[in-house]
Amino acid sequence: MILNETLTLPNGVEIPKLGLGTWMIDDDKVADAVKAAVEMGYRHIDTAQAYGNERGVGEGIRNCGVPRDEIFVTTKLDAGIKNYADAKAAIDGSLETLGLDKIDLMIIHSPKPWTEFHGDDGYFEGNLEAWRALEEAYEAGKLRAIGVSNFEKADLDNLLDNAKVKPMIDQILAHVSNTPFELIDYIQSNGMVAEAYSPIGHGQILDNAEIKAMAEKYGVSVPQLSIRYVLQLGMVALPKTANPDHMRSNAGLDFEISDADMEALKSVEEIKDYGEASMFPVYGGQL
Repeated sequence: MILNETLTLPNGVEIPKLGLGTWMIDDDKVADAVKAAVEMGYRHIDTAQAYGNERGVGEGIRNCGVPRDEIFVTTKLDAGIKNYADAKAAIDGSLETLGLDKIDLMIIHSPKPWTEFHGDDGYFEGNLEAWRALEEAYEAGKLRAIGVSNFEKADLDNLLDNAKVKPMIDQILAHVSNTPFELIDYIQSNGMVAEAYSPIGHGQILDNAEIKAMAEKYGVSVPQLSIRYVLQLGMVALPKTANPDHMRSNAGLDFEISDADMEALKSVEEIKDYGEASMFPVYGGQL
């Protein structure tokens, strides 16, 4: 059962292969989503300071009836924080907002502030400053693991070459029709875990004829096929939903995509339109 499977981070901490993403789930609704997911076996919950729902996520975790040490909680340092003092304060802020004494994984949400996501400034010094705060919290036992999100090769090299503690994970956009194979290989070849957010392409691949035909061949849904695809690339999968039926379906992955079909999926034509999400920088937009 996929909900019982894990990958191992470089420091030996195990991260469940399938998580629940909580982006765009309101703070007053997310506790119920977390509790529903945990009840059906999920043990990996992902939030972020930018989501504005850490309080509700923490409430759901504290009240779900499962011991805290059995649930893997990820949150993200706001993308605009690029100095040590603000990062240090924000880390403690997340602990307080979540109502937890420890966070399993905390990652820098983006190498650049969202409004400058497509800009030329790499914010290398600022990322080293933010990373130093994460290192300190990690060494103090506040965080069990630390990593990054949306980091490209140059961003990763900045930390790999200069940091005391190497990043353990890079959470990136990856799905059928938009899979950054070179980056995934670079992440994994440097000992990090690669994690795929939006493995269902923010819902925009549901009507892709080629992917639908492949899903029908296996007798599964397009989301199930899409999640299985990133898992077979050796990644952690992080589909986002507040719908318990979707949570249950997303975990129904007791099938394997053949090597030939994996190759076919790798070459599906890239989608250009992410619908309502297209405004967000990670989907090509400008905030």
